[in-house]
Amino acid sequence: MLHISLLLAALVVTPQDTRTPEATSLLGKPLFAPAIPAERLAAMEKDLGAAKAAFDKDPSSADAAIWVGRRTAYLGRHRDAIRIFSTAIGKHPSDARLYRHRGHRYISIREFDQAVADLSKAAALVAERSDEVEPDGQPNAKNIPTSTLKTNIYYHLGLAHYLKGDFAQAADAYRLCMAHSKNADMQVATAHWQYMTLRRMGRDAEAAAVLAPITAEMTVIENDAYHRLLLMYKGATAAGALLEASRSEALNAVTIGYGVANWHLYHGRTEDARAILVNLVDKYADTQWAGFGYIAAEADLARLR
Repeated sequence: MLHISLLLAALVVTPQDTRTPEATSLLGKPLFAPAIPAERLAAMEKDLGAAKAAFDKDPSSADAAIWVGRRTAYLGRHRDAIRIFSTAIGKHPSDARLYRHRGHRYISIREFDQAVADLSKAAALVAERSDEVEPDGQPNAKNIPTSTLKTNIYYHLGLAHYLKGDFAQAADAYRLCMAHSKNADMQVATAHWQYMTLRRMGRDAEAAAVLAPITAEMTVIENDAYHRLLLMYKGATAAGALLEASRSEALNAVTIGYGVANWHLYHGRTEDARAILVNLVDKYADTQWAGFGYIAAEADLARLR
């Protein structure tokens, strides 16, 4: 006779999630816009409302469209942001900023070929132009923008190639990015991905040259996780200690977790790398899936399969 608890369990119907996913992970998991704390959500919605009001006053403004797209993406609505940038590109087909931002959001939703196409277009449009500071939508602690239009284009282009496993093209993009990186924050962010790319290609001497200028005394405002990883690559910190110290740091935990896993991977410790990657994608699936370290962890796990 079937036990009553088993009978009841058999009758339970698991409710279906009726939300529309923003993306599907590289491991086949639907990804939804993360929950945002009420106070922060209210502030972000207010910023989006102001951006929309500015756009309504001047619908022909590429600047206004960019801010509506950026503010929409910050809320986790990446597909809506892509549609906003696409509409703006129809009006401003020669504005590199629109391809740069749409390319970033294509990375977020794991459409890497589209990202490469957009970011390559942006790179071609700015090739003969002087660089310009890109304003921050989510300012750092000192409210000092650290990136430029060109560094953001090359950085994201390198990332899109890296995620596809096209390491040679990623290395070329990061070389261009480093040439335009004029402050410590961009230098450590670029150096981190450039170093990992070169190590994955077995170009160890070039990778060592990337690490040479990195010192503990660099004044880094917002890219502290990349800085700490680079110092670890130089031997200043033990990988295990760095990983453990980062576990309570949310996005930094993802960034550092991926860096340490990748370090194990190019040293041939595949199972150590796999264990860290699996823990990372499981633990942060609902909150940090748009982070670059998280997406890279998915890409490596998919390849390891």
